[in-house]
Amino acid sequence: MVSHMKTTIDLPDALLVAAKKKAAESRSTLREIFERGLRRELAEPATGRRRRVPAIKWVTAPGGLPPGIDVTDRAAMHEWLGRQR
Repeated sequence: MVSHMKTTIDLPDALLVAAKKKAAESRSTLREIFERGLRRELAEPATGRRRRVPAIKWVTAPGGLPPGIDVTDRAAMHEWLGRQR
């Protein structure tokens, strides 16, 4: 025997609209949408991690310091930058 309990929840308007749209598109009920989501949420491991974070794609470019620039000499770097403008 399966029993059901009714409850009331407060949702942001945009979330409810999105849920109704999803229910209509998938030809299911709001109850089914909420039940699937809640089951999915409860089935996640309790690691505190929700989704896999995508890896950072590092972008590199050729280049480097101009010849004769000493990064430890701040005054010389400012002088060089001033000449480049």
